[in-house]
Amino acid sequence: MSRSSLALPQVRGFLQTNRKDLWWLQPAATLVGLLAFIVYSTWAAFQGAHYFTGGPTAPFSQHLLSPFYSPVLWDASGLESGHAWFGSQPIWWPVGLLFSPALFILPFPGLFRFTCYYYRGAYYKAFLGDPVSCAVGEPAMRGDNYRGEQKFPLVLQNVHRYALYIAIVFIFFLAWDAYASLWFTGDDGLNHFGVSVGSLVLTMNVVLLSGYTFGCHCWRHLVGGKHDCMSCSKMRHDAYKGVSWLNTRHMLFAWMSLFGVGFSDLYVRLCSMGVWTDWRIIG
Repeated sequence: MSRSSLALPQVRGFLQTNRKDLWWLQPAATLVGLLAFIVYSTWAAFQGAHYFTGGPTAPFSQHLLSPFYSPVLWDASGLESGHAWFGSQPIWWPVGLLFSPALFILPFPGLFRFTCYYYRGAYYKAFLGDPVSCAVGEPAMRGDNYRGEQKFPLVLQNVHRYALYIAIVFIFFLAWDAYASLWFTGDDGLNHFGVSVGSLVLTMNVVLLSGYTFGCHCWRHLVGGKHDCMSCSKMRHDAYKGVSWLNTRHMLFAWMSLFGVGFSDLYVRLCSMGVWTDWRIIG
């Protein structure tokens, strides 16, 4: 089947509109919000320090690990956090190049968010003005051969369905970290159950990320969207309704989880630096 290019006439100049409402407010807020997270997460990823509390050097503290660094594959010494899977900085890491455990982790959940259907629409609008907003003139950058996401590099956005599987794996890692934060070593040398503000922060982070991840359009399709007879299986139908409930709130969970994961790293960082105290609620 042959394809023909469709020329889209530009009927308005860039940002020209007859709208009288504050149409620019939402894309501006999206721009500020995403930029703030990108700047902070990039800065935090390159720090390579203050991403945990507790550990071998502080046995009586609640163990908290930043989600930006989980799981810790390597760290600077192999003993800094007590969480490193493979010990100290790998020998193949280029000499003189800044090393941080987060550089092995953040690209994977970042890929899931970057290719997310909601975020694509959000940052296309906020960063590229494509489209700026309904009934508002767009920038004259498309040309006469606009074909959406069918060409390189935008066609690579289709990896989102595969990034979903990776994101689900990270949910389990973070859930384990939240569980581990509920235990501390007492002065008797034994593990005791305890709830601190930090453990609540890490647990809420998992809840918000799960709401965002399992409300994904791809997950909704995997659960039941490809079936013609949904009512033929009550379990499938109930699961589909649950995912659909999350999916209708995908934007809400996208922003709440973005804030949640950033705040979780900030909380652990400030506790590790001694700026904040991780108050023990129970235990």
